[in-house]
Order: sequence, then structure tokens, then C-alpha cells
Amino acid sequence: MKLLSVERLQVAYGRIQAVRALDLQVGEGEAVCLIGANGAGKTTTLKAIAGLLPCRGSIHFDGRSLGQQPAHAIARLGLTLVPEGRGIFPRMSVLENLQMGAYVRRDRQAVKSDLEEVFALLPRLAERKTQKAGLFSGGEQQMLALGRALMSRPRLLMLDEPSMGLAPVMVQTVFGIIRQIIQRGVSLLLVEQNAHLALKLCQRGYVLENGAVGLADPADELAANPAVRAAYLGEA
Repeated sequence: MKLLSVERLQVAYGRIQAVRALDLQVGEGEAVCLIGANGAGKTTTLKAIAGLLPCRGSIHFDGRSLGQQPAHAIARLGLTLVPEGRGIFPRMSVLENLQMGAYVRRDRQAVKSDLEEVFALLPRLAERKTQKAGLFSGGEQQMLALGRALMSRPRLLMLDEPSMGLAPVMVQTVFGIIRQIIQRGVSLLLVEQNAHLALKLCQRGYVLENGAVGLADPADELAANPAVRAAYLGEA
């Protein structure tokens, strides 16, 4: 069943057409990745879906047209974006950052229960919940960003470059956490510079070229495609 359906998405920055007639879908419980060169339109696509950029085309989430809905209304529907750079609040504590993830919710008791689940999934956050988030390492900040996103009870989690700037060991840790989130039934739309990891984690993938979809296939087929291997996997 389609959870997210995007048809003929167009986004422009002035005269520059960043995304051109892009179509993509994410099914219920499915993990999908977007790969492509810098400037291909990956981040712009996520921001447009999340309501952070004006766009043209059709975006439906769980059968409902997102139209011109503002970002906070889209987040309330269960569509959550973790942006590139994490977007944490460095002067706030870990606990305060997590509570910000639930700002659109009114079910206080359920929020308390979800906080306990986040701490169980990410015990490092529980150990340092009173510390300022700005004191965290890059990997710890990424964990915090994931925990904050979970506090919104997402049905679809959009992640923009979660491995960026992280040491290899921490990349594996973060992707292990993302894998656990998927196993909980959360759908995923992932933008990731490490195409190896993205295609290994996801079931399907789209290759973006100059703001449009160049290829769309199951992840294992993309990983075996000679052109993809040469361009994005560093293999001749």
C-alpha cells in the first residue's frame, strides 16, 4: 500500500530548476533511498515533501493531499524530516531536545511512554539527558536527532545524510539504530552519500540526475547495475 506518493514534483530556486517532474513512492513499512551526485536534487526533494519549500506537482501522504499545507501540519500527520546537519538545539539539554520532538502532540501520558522507549533504544541519551546537546559528538547528535524524530511518532521518517561527518564506527552504530527503527514498522525515505550502506539498508532506490529520476529499481538490482557501480559505488 502506498504511504507516500509524489508525482511530477517541481522545485525551483529562482530561474534554477532544482527538481524537474520527479515521481517517487514509498510503501507502508518500506525503506527507500535516493542516491545521486551533489546537486542532483535529493535534499530539495525531501524539503519539498516536508513542506519547507514551495513546489508544484502532487504529494499525497496516506491518501491525503498535502497541497500547500505548512510544515507543522505535515509533521502532525506523521511525516518527519531529520535534516542534514541534524538541526538539534545545542543550548538545550538532551531531554529538552527530545521533548521538542513531541511539541505537536497532546497525549502527555503516551509521550512519557515514548520517551522511555527512546531511552531504551538509545541508552546513551538516557545517561546524559541533563547535558547540553551542543557538548555531544557528531554521532551522539545524530542519535539525538533520531530520538527527537521518534518522539513525534512518525509513520514515515525522512533522513538527510545521516552518516555525514561521522567516524566509520559511529556510522555503523547509527545505521544499526536506523535498522531497528525500520523493524518497528516505520517507513523510511533516505538520502545518503554512502550508496553502499543506503542500498544495503533499503528495499528500493531511486537514482536522481539533474533533478529527475534516472533509474528506479529494487536496491539489489541498483547495486548490481554497472553504471550505478561505476558512478556511485566507486567500482569500475
